[in-house]
Amino acid sequence: MVSLATTHAFAQDAGPAPADGVYDMLVGTYTGGKSEGIYVYHFDTKTGEATRVSAAQTVNPSYLVVSSDRRHVYAVNELPGDNGPASQRGGISAFGFDPVSGQLTFLNKVSAEGNDPCYLKISPDGKYLLTANYSVAADPGGSFAVFPLQPDGQVGTAVLTVHHEGGGPVKGRQDNSHVHSTVFSPDGQYLFAQDLGADKLYSYRYTPDGSRGLFGPTEWRYTDVKAGSGPRHLVFGPDGKYAYLTSELAATVSTFRYDDGKLTLVQVSPLSAPHFKGQVGAAAIHLSPDGHFLYATNRGDANEIVIFSVDQSNGHLKLIGRQSSLGKSPREFAIDPTGNWLIVGNQNSDTMYVFKRDQQTGLLDANPKRIDIGSPVDFKLVSPS
Repeated sequence: MVSLATTHAFAQDAGPAPADGVYDMLVGTYTGGKSEGIYVYHFDTKTGEATRVSAAQTVNPSYLVVSSDRRHVYAVNELPGDNGPASQRGGISAFGFDPVSGQLTFLNKVSAEGNDPCYLKISPDGKYLLTANYSVAADPGGSFAVFPLQPDGQVGTAVLTVHHEGGGPVKGRQDNSHVHSTVFSPDGQYLFAQDLGADKLYSYRYTPDGSRGLFGPTEWRYTDVKAGSGPRHLVFGPDGKYAYLTSELAATVSTFRYDDGKLTLVQVSPLSAPHFKGQVGAAAIHLSPDGHFLYATNRGDANEIVIFSVDQSNGHLKLIGRQSSLGKSPREFAIDPTGNWLIVGNQNSDTMYVFKRDQQTGLLDANPKRIDIGSPVDFKLVSPS
């Protein structure tokens, strides 16, 4: 079970490598413009070519997660958004997925029990689905919610909702709690909830046997980050000794040492170039499959992918390169299981690009393949095998 928990803690397992190198690539989007919902492509890891296969209509599926058996896909329905009524709750939609044909079949939808769900994670044992509710509205404020997963793949109504309180110094962005991601520790025993509004990484014990409740706060409750920095996404390195955090408002990546549920800050690395003038906005963060390189997106006026090498002895990062995303607002991206390609979506330019990746240097080829698609946001690769 420890091995299983560790696998789930780091990244979505794409499944066994297909003989022909062709994976399914699911793309989550924002709808209302040129997009209808979730798109499925065949992605050829030998050539970097992507061919559209199917689409499933659903509202604002801005974040996706795939079950470990690759038979079910779960999507947030990010509502109400900036302009919707505060009384409107977001949703979680479940789909059956046939990885051979690439077809999605709608199963059911439940309330996210909060506003603006923006992140999903399946518990290490596969029993529960968690969502982070960012919540633009002050009432009810940011939260995370926990949903049981049914044997047929449907998602049940929430069995737990945890609200955070407080805010930070950045007016308009930190007026209340904004939970942006929920990530399990490598051993599967802890959950970290990154709160952009409160400048805290809240920590909870996961005890599915009910001995301490399903999720209970740890004795230390949270890890503080610099006021006004706005923590967003957290990832763990392959050996589980280090974790890396993007802070959206400060446009930084923080390196933490991890030990038995506790995070200790060891380094903060800026994403923006020296003397950069303009708006910034750190977003997604992912490691290469071998853990030797780390990538993060920086939006605002920067609109780039920032590349670091990872010191395997101490987890420290070293800036080695920058690559324009060739569009506006690169929110999420994915590195394919072979490590040969990096796929990034430009939310506000209706484009995604497939960059060839040098596995020895970590750098990206400056002449990527372009794919036109409405408001692409999230990417998950799944083996059809």
